[in-house]
Amino acid sequence: MQQDRDALLAHYRSMRAGLLAAVDGLNDAQLSEASLDGWAVKDHLIHIALWDEIRAAELQRISAGFESLWKMSHEHESAFGPLGYELRRTATAAQALWELSQTHEALLAAISSATLRGLDASLYGEAGLPSSHETMHAFWIQRWRAERGF
Repeated sequence: MQQDRDALLAHYRSMRAGLLAAVDGLNDAQLSEASLDGWAVKDHLIHIALWDEIRAAELQRISAGFESLWKMSHEHESAFGPLGYELRRTATAAQALWELSQTHEALLAAISSATLRGLDASLYGEAGLPSSHETMHAFWIQRWRAERGF
């Protein structure tokens, strides 16, 4: 099913606003404290940035007439999350915020320039189009903040 470009842009902008609200006011130490289900908030942010990168590339790939390269099995998905975390966990809070901003802009640009084929949600694998992944992480961060009194 083809997604309406403007609705898709609004969806990703709204999710990002929710995520940024969830981290607003946290300092570097709080962003880096690995007490959110074993990850730090910055790890959640860098994880979202990774998926923004993948989603933007998928939009470009599918718009160019090619197939998704991110159609994962459950086993792939179970292995990919920890691998992505391990590869990116050394990022500082500042880099995580930078990555989050840069990859979000790339995703919005990819949506803006996508072809009609690129907006066909049925052609996407794990990267999904649209996705509520970011909202889920924002919820976890908000819950963690409430528990920690931040």
